[in-house]
Order: sequence, then C-alpha cells, then structure tokens
Amino acid sequence: MKVVVQRVKQASVKVDGKTVGQIGKGLLLLIGVDQKDDQEDIAFVADKCVNLRIFEDEQGKMNRSLLEVGGEILAISQFTLLGDTRKGRRPSFINAADPQKGNAFYQKFIERLREHGVKVETGIFGAMMDVELLNYGPVTLIVESK
Repeated sequence: MKVVVQRVKQASVKVDGKTVGQIGKGLLLLIGVDQKDDQEDIAFVADKCVNLRIFEDEQGKMNRSLLEVGGEILAISQFTLLGDTRKGRRPSFINAADPQKGNAFYQKFIERLREHGVKVETGIFGAMMDVELLNYGPVTLIVESK
C-alpha cells in the first residue's frame, strides 16, 4: 500500500458537486492499493498513519499523533498512486490492484482506522472526485508498506 498523508486544518470531497465527506483538523489520506498487498499491509499502514507524530505540542514541535490531538481523517481511494512513470510519458498502472481487490482493501483500511476510535469520512471508490484541503504546514508524507 502507498498512502499520501497530508496534515490539514480542513478537507472535503465532492462527487457530482455534492459534498460526500468533510473533516476539520486531521489527516487527508490518499490511498493506493498494490496488487501484491495483503492484510498485514492494511494493518501496518493504518496503524502508522494514526500514530505518526506530526501534530504540534505545546512547544510547537511535531510531537503528537492524530490520536493524541483528537483529529479526524478523510480517506480517499487513489489508484493513480501506483502509477509507474519511469518509462515513456504515459504512466503504467500494472502494479495497482484490480478494482474488486482495491475496493475491498480500501474498505478494510477504513475499518482499521475506525478501530482506533477515529472519525473517518470517505470519498466514493472509483468515482471522479473533487478534493479540497487546507494543508497545515504544509506537512505531506508518504507511507508505504513495502
């Protein structure tokens, strides 16, 4: 799995002009599922995301996790994260999971995040989405399971 983690003051996602998910302070997660991913990848990446110490403490240092600050998550599926751009000009998506596996793993990833007691909003798997965010910092990281 590959997840782009963005610390946000707020974020939202729209499908066909209608807001389907929105959060305040927390993390926007763009989630890509690899065809070789398994259940351990889901657990590793979800647990890593909620425990990353990327929120400020009283001294202004990145020393608190999403769990510690009571933040929220907006989780968006994004198979294009698995695009390979090393050759040519058109990305290859051969490593991305097929839609059936991708959706199943995306849903299990969301369940794992919620097991931590985090409010999780989502987009719609496979839909054309408009994502808006106010990146805080900016802080953007990539978490990978492989």
